[in-house]
Amino acid sequence: MRYVTTFSTEIFSLLNSIIYFHKAIQEIQRVHYSLSFAAFLYTIIGAIGTMLLAIFLSTAESWKPLFHRYLRMGLTEYAAAISVVIFIGMPYIGELATLDKSTLQVSTAFRPTSPDRTVFFVQFWKLPVTWIFAAIVPGFIITMLFFFDHEVSSIICTVDRYRTRKPGGFSWDIVLLGITTGICGLLGIPPANGLLPQAPLHSESLIHTEREEILAVVDGEPRTEIRETEYVYEQRWSAFLQSGAILMFIAPPFQHVLGLTSTSVLAGLFLFMGEQSLFVNPILYRFFYLLTPASELPILPPAVKGYKGVHIYTAVQIVVTVIIFIVTLTKGAPAFPVIIIALVPLRLMVMNKLWTRDTLRFVDAWACREGTPEDDADREARTDIELEPTHMPEPSV
Repeated sequence: MRYVTTFSTEIFSLLNSIIYFHKAIQEIQRVHYSLSFAAFLYTIIGAIGTMLLAIFLSTAESWKPLFHRYLRMGLTEYAAAISVVIFIGMPYIGELATLDKSTLQVSTAFRPTSPDRTVFFVQFWKLPVTWIFAAIVPGFIITMLFFFDHEVSSIICTVDRYRTRKPGGFSWDIVLLGITTGICGLLGIPPANGLLPQAPLHSESLIHTEREEILAVVDGEPRTEIRETEYVYEQRWSAFLQSGAILMFIAPPFQHVLGLTSTSVLAGLFLFMGEQSLFVNPILYRFFYLLTPASELPILPPAVKGYKGVHIYTAVQIVVTVIIFIVTLTKGAPAFPVIIIALVPLRLMVMNKLWTRDTLRFVDAWACREGTPEDDADREARTDIELEPTHMPEPSV
C-alpha cells in the first residue's frame, strides 16, 4: 500500500458504489418478475423511502436547536438502522398488509440450507488433491481483494476532514478478517466483507461539533470568538454491538423476525450505502467540474495550466471504473482485483508521461502517506544533483 495513490483508491470506491446501486436494482427487478404490479410499485417506494429517510436522519446533528444533543447524536449514528426498522414494519400496517411481499429467505431450522449437505463444515479431506491446489488461485485473488478493500476502507474513514488516525487496531482487523474468511471456507459459505461503504458511513455518523472560545486580536484589540470544530468520536462500541446483533440473529427465533424483512428494505439499504460511499468520493466533485461552465470553475493553482488535464484524468477514472464493473458481470469476475492492483504501476510508470507533473500533483496523492509521487521524484532529483561531484578546473601554470 506504500505505492498506492488515490487514483486507484478512488476508482475502487466508485466501483463499490456502482455495485451497490446495481444490487439494489437487481432486488427490485426480482420483485417485478415474481410479484404483482402493485407489489412492484411499493418495492420502489419502500427502497427509495428507506434510502431517503436514512439520509435525512443522518443529518440530525445539524438540526440544532431541535431536540437534545444526545438525541440528535443517536439519530445520526443509527440513521440507517432506524430507517430499516421503520420500513420493515410498514408493509404490515393497514391495507399494505394485503399486498404480496418478497421477503428475505431464512432458515427455519438449525441445519445447512443446502439439501446436499448434512453437516455444517466442508469435508475437505474427501476432496480430490487437484481441487485443493486449484483453490490456491481464487484464494490468492480473494486475499488481494480483501487486503486492498480493507486498506482503502481504513484510508477513506481516516481522511483529513475527519481528523482521525489509523491506529494499530486496523492491523488486528485484517487478522480477524483472515480468520473469519478461513472459517467461512470451512463452513462452505461465501466470505462476507463489506467494509468500504461502511467506512465513510461510520465516520460520518460519529462526527460531532465542538465549540471552542479563542482569543483573537482584531485591529489591535483582543476579542473572544467562538470557533466550531468538527471531529470524529473514535470508538468501537457500535461495531461491537453490530457484530453482536448479527450473531444474535442467526439463532432460529430471531431468524423468523429477520424473515419479515421485505427485499425493498434491502434494496433501500444498498442505495443508502452506495450513496454514502459516492458522496465522499472526489471523482463525483471533479465530474461536476465537467458539467460546469469554464467561467464558474474554481481557480486552479498557478502551476496547473487549465482544466483540460484534470477533466481527462477524471474521464479516465470513470471509464476504467465502468470497464472493471463490466468485467464483474462476466465469468471473469473473480479476476477483477488483478485489474485494480494493475492500476498501481500504471499510475506510477505510464500516467506520469501523459499528464504534466503539476496536474498530477493537483489531482492525485499517496494514499497512505503525505505528499505525491511527483514530490518524491522532485526530492530524489534534488538529492542526486547535490550528490554529484563537482569538477574544479585545474589551475593553469
